[in-house]
Amino acid sequence: MIIAANIRKIKQQIPKHVQLVAVSKTKPVELLMEAYHAGQRAFGENRVQELLTKQPLMPDDVEWHLIGHLQTNKVKYIAPFIHLIQSVDSLKLLETINKEGEKNKRVINVLLQVFIAKEETKFGLNEDELHELLAFCLNKPMQHICICGLMGIATNTEDKLEIIKEFNYLKSIFDNLKSNKKYEHILSSSHFNLLSMGMSSDYDEAINSGSNIVRVGSAIFGNR
Repeated sequence: MIIAANIRKIKQQIPKHVQLVAVSKTKPVELLMEAYHAGQRAFGENRVQELLTKQPLMPDDVEWHLIGHLQTNKVKYIAPFIHLIQSVDSLKLLETINKEGEKNKRVINVLLQVFIAKEETKFGLNEDELHELLAFCLNKPMQHICICGLMGIATNTEDKLEIIKEFNYLKSIFDNLKSNKKYEHILSSSHFNLLSMGMSSDYDEAINSGSNIVRVGSAIFGNR
């Protein structure tokens, strides 16, 4: 009941166009089902092994998002069913996803993860790497991936101004890519429209900065 109440509260707080992804890492399927019965359909997992354990036990209409660092050798396990890989942080990973998409005869939706935090432990492409990756895609199109937008994780800090600065930085990169005619063939305006920023502690700031996907765990399920 508490999980259902938490989901209702968050959905009342966030605009209708913002998707809520329930971060269910380390949580048992029983709690995920509580969220499901409260109307939640999008769930985010950090680790492939945990995702593979939960996926067969959940209803078929669940949208699974991979939000943690993904190793290339794990892509094949989630390629048949994953809804969105939010954490693409290298060209090598993108090429592997494309290859596995071809094997599974499907187009796999991805977000490119951009490094915006002041923490070296975080993953992501810097701006130069992002443009290098997109330039490669222009010259060698990948038919089995769809680049749907960007994702970023802000610094873990109490300094709200720093967090807002990082979110605004990612939004500016997103807007520049969206309006850049050079990339219009691979960043189609009908597909490149997702900006995933914000977690339990900072989703308000993220939404104010332009996020339309928030990844919320503890505010739904409680602290780990």
